[in-house]
Amino acid sequence: MPRIGIIGSGFGAIAVAAEFLRHGYSDVRLWERSDAMGGVWRDNTYPGAACDVPSPFYSFSFAPSKQWPRRYAEQPDILAYLHTVAQHEGVASRTQLNTEVRSAQWSGTAWLVTFADGTHEEVDLLVSAVGQLSNPVIPAIPGAESFLGPTFHSAQWPADLDLAGRRVAVIGAAATAVQVVPQLATVAERVTLYQRTPNYIWPKPDGRYPRWYRPVAARIERPFFQWLGEQFSRALADGSFAARVSRAVTRFHLRRQVADPALRAALTPDYPIGCRRILFSNNFYPALCQENVDLITEGIAGIRPNGIETLDGGFHRADAIVYATGFAAQGFLRGLRITGPDGADLHEHWAQGARAHLGIYVPRFPNLFLSYGPNTNLGGSSIIRMLEAQASHMRQSVDYMVTSGARTLEATQSAEQAWDDAVQGELSTSAWVRCDSWYRDPVTGRITSNWPGGTNSYVQRTRMLKSSEFVFR
Repeated sequence: MPRIGIIGSGFGAIAVAAEFLRHGYSDVRLWERSDAMGGVWRDNTYPGAACDVPSPFYSFSFAPSKQWPRRYAEQPDILAYLHTVAQHEGVASRTQLNTEVRSAQWSGTAWLVTFADGTHEEVDLLVSAVGQLSNPVIPAIPGAESFLGPTFHSAQWPADLDLAGRRVAVIGAAATAVQVVPQLATVAERVTLYQRTPNYIWPKPDGRYPRWYRPVAARIERPFFQWLGEQFSRALADGSFAARVSRAVTRFHLRRQVADPALRAALTPDYPIGCRRILFSNNFYPALCQENVDLITEGIAGIRPNGIETLDGGFHRADAIVYATGFAAQGFLRGLRITGPDGADLHEHWAQGARAHLGIYVPRFPNLFLSYGPNTNLGGSSIIRMLEAQASHMRQSVDYMVTSGARTLEATQSAEQAWDDAVQGELSTSAWVRCDSWYRDPVTGRITSNWPGGTNSYVQRTRMLKSSEFVFR
């Protein structure tokens, strides 16, 4: 049986590990750089952290939960769910915590994995499940080092932080800010939100589940939200009828919750809907209407010891600064050095933007698998369905290796090129090409994060292994 090593311990890693374990592969090991499992749901503990996909659909098909307390689960409940699945599937006992992978080098027959402490392990198959949203980004702002109060990224929220009665600056106004600002507004003396670009925001059909309904929520709601996710993905086609409907819904939501014309204008996007991530919230707009919350749309000139100066010469006092500035989504496998045959460097291979056949396999890098790899992120629907499809395809490819007696596999360059041409061709008519966003490579402009459609088409394409797309040796 092959030795399988998995980097990470979030949804992607657990999906892959569970798939292999449930099909008889016993030598599965996971390496987690932190002191606990959970990936982004371990790291993001900021107030208000929750999922924007309904929980019955944002969960594994093989492990439906009967305990979701509400439709859109909050961070502690999602993390508890992940730990429960990891224990039940035998993944937790195979996870090495506080074990940071620094590099992996192909020896000719296996992957030699090197850790931060200098130790090594060798595996036959290497799976990267580090995700696209695991490395926080803090922008370089003049004077930031002079600030006297606490400053931190939202994904590194201090456990003992008390912001009651303090002035809090939130830099960044996208997905995290939409969740954290309403919570801060209830405790802080003043919250100042620095917005560069407004967002399209849908109302969020959230609510607590009655206890009697929880056991049946997954069975009733999962298929409905799966269907709805496919319809929502249609709204990402530039100029489509679905896009016009989605835009109308967000505009009505804004008008209904924000009466002040000036504030409403500042919150109105001027780009096609779907070009950037569409958000969901019921309480963000009302929070911005509170007297103790300010929206600043001027650019930031610099940070001073006790506040932030904007380009118009304004100065806004602050006792703490929260960076809700996202992640290095384009830095696939950032911080890891992956060296293939003949010294091939994976990051050099991706100099024009990350790409992989099916979002999983990279030619010239044998026995390397990517979970949540290039062009497998979604603008709508549940990423968990994509992760399960990828895990199934990985396991099928290893099944083929075992039954055929092969020791290595890699995608052919022609298969990867055909895949990339098709994906980029479909993306060229999407709303994502109409503006800059974290979906695009900052150098080449290629859309390297997103899948051009719903989950059904991807699941269908990865349902069966096509051996002709691979070289088995």
